This record gives sequence, structure tokens and C-alpha cells, in this order.
Amino acid sequence: QMQLVESGGGLVQPGGSLRLSCVVSGSIFRLLPMGWYRQAPGKQRELVARIFSDSTTWYRDSVKGRFTISRDNAKSTLYLQMNSLNRNDTAVYYCNQSPPAGNGWGQGTQVTVSS
Repeated sequence: QMQLVESGGGLVQPGGSLRLSCVVSGSIFRLLPMGWYRQAPGKQRELVARIFSDSTTWYRDSVKGRFTISRDNAKSTLYLQMNSLNRNDTAVYYCNQSPPAGNGWGQGTQVTVSS
């Protein structure tokens, strides 16, 4: 069973940046496609960005050019660099295999964009 621990969230002003991290254990991280997801209040969880084992990436249109997903296989860690944040990015951010494949979810990390 995969264990996921997200960190790096916080309160940031519009236009600001944050870098999220996710430490993954209990799986062969380097072989897995991984993703960052987010869930805003009253909305369904959505996939934000995805990275395959060969480091090919995919992004939701609303974050293209602003977010960058990356991975460090030696550290079993997934990252999400978020720039030019706006209020629509406010949500709890989670990492998981992509698709989740029956894994549980971590506690997530709260990102709040507000002036």
C-alpha cells in the first residue's frame, strides 16, 4: 500500500509562488505515473498535473505555463512548482498515482491564495 505525505502549502498572495512536495513510500515510485490533484471547497477532486515514469508531463489547461510537475526518483519525491497563483488555485492539494489505482489518499496540503 502506497503512503503519501504532502507538504509545502500555505497562504500566498495572488501572483505568488509555492512549491509542493510529496514523499512516497511503499511502492516502486520510479515506475509509476504520478499526479497532483486538488479539491476546492464544494467541488470534486481534479487532476492538475501528471508525470510519467519517463518524465513526460501533462497539465490541466488552467495551470499550463504556471505549474511545473517534477520527480526525484532517488528520493521517491514528487514536486509541484506553482507560479502566478490566483484565487482559483485555492484548494487542498494531494498527490497520488495517476490514475489512483485504489490507493488511499494522504492528508493533503492546503493552498490558499488571498490578499
